[in-house]
Amino acid sequence: MSAAPKTEPMVFVALQTNDDTRPIIEAIEADNPHAIVNKFPAMVKIDAPSRLVVRRESIEERVGRDFDLRELQINLISIGGNIEETEDEFILHWRTA
Repeated sequence: MSAAPKTEPMVFVALQTNDDTRPIIEAIEADNPHAIVNKFPAMVKIDAPSRLVVRRESIEERVGRDFDLRELQINLISIGGNIEETEDEFILHWRTA
């Protein structure tokens, strides 16, 4: 009997859909080509196997101004995963033992 294939745990970020989050969502999509973007009427949920990275620089390129990653929290609905945060990156992943 063969073992079932091992699947990677998914992380996610869910954001409100509005004019402020559209460039953020575009930046996340560009930096995470492995991510799956699920669009709903009032929110976007972005799932990724193992790891999802939100880069300040990518967002700034799209919004045309300085961006503090703490601004994500204004439109953040939910996240799944452990968070590592610096001034430059917001990373979601699952820690393994």
